[in-house]
Amino acid sequence: MRATYVLKRLLQIVPTFIAVLILVFLLVRLLPGDPASAILGDRATPEIIARTKRELGLDQPLPVQFGIFVGQVLRGDLGESTSLKVPVLRLIAERLPVTLFLAVYASIIGVLLAVPLAILAAVRRNTWVDSLIRGVFQVALSLPVFYIALQLLTLLGAKLAWFPIGGYGDTFGDHLYHLFLPALTLGFNLAAILVRTLRNSILEVLTAEYVEFARSKGLRSRVVMVRHVLRNALISTVTLLGLNIGALIGGAVITESVFAIPGVGRLMIDAIFGRDYPVIQGLTLVFAVLVSLVFLLTDLVHARLDPRVEHV
Repeated sequence: MRATYVLKRLLQIVPTFIAVLILVFLLVRLLPGDPASAILGDRATPEIIARTKRELGLDQPLPVQFGIFVGQVLRGDLGESTSLKVPVLRLIAERLPVTLFLAVYASIIGVLLAVPLAILAAVRRNTWVDSLIRGVFQVALSLPVFYIALQLLTLLGAKLAWFPIGGYGDTFGDHLYHLFLPALTLGFNLAAILVRTLRNSILEVLTAEYVEFARSKGLRSRVVMVRHVLRNALISTVTLLGLNIGALIGGAVITESVFAIPGVGRLMIDAIFGRDYPVIQGLTLVFAVLVSLVFLLTDLVHARLDPRVEHV
């Protein structure tokens, strides 16, 4: 991979980051009502509201507020939580590893489900096996994440008691055990998206000339599938996986609430109900930066798998 391509992709993030800063800044300021009044509640006196505005810098003109906000972000200062009275960055730093662990765990489960089932559906195309696999995941796509989470929680957690119904644990093994149901919830939904794309990619690659040539050399079907078919079919799947990271993080917000997981998703829900605008603003900024970085990583992996992308 050429260094110029990597530098080009890095520079393309700069305008995205600037746009994110503007949108996050305006998120709170342009909402209906007064942020200070919303934080303090209906019983706050005008004097207390005015003092809170001064403390938060909300009495300054918008350009001045934006300049202060950008300076704080560049220094790593995302403000202080109005409800917990601790720095927002510390809250996010404590909760973010949990959500990232859940996202990676769910992605692994999704890929482990999608790849073998997509291969099976492609090899057995237009049979009852293919129809069953596609039908199950088509139904999964139509179901909300919280519904799948509640069903797994009720069946495998409450009734059968195979897995805990919440928490995170202390050790790595505890994390795997406690987060299995929420990771399965997100992973199953992700697999539903990947199976369809990967199946179609495999069917397309199976008809390519180089695959027919590999077969004519006497290579076994398994070797042809792994070395020639799957490697090329996975290129589009890698891109799709990266594009769905945003949806995965959005699903984590709901899943963490259902399973009482102490991640940033649950922190976001608590901040919304508690009207904790600095936390909402900080989390939105972190989510946007994370998604942008994942998109960058996806592009680099795609370029590594398919060098033609660098010349587009």
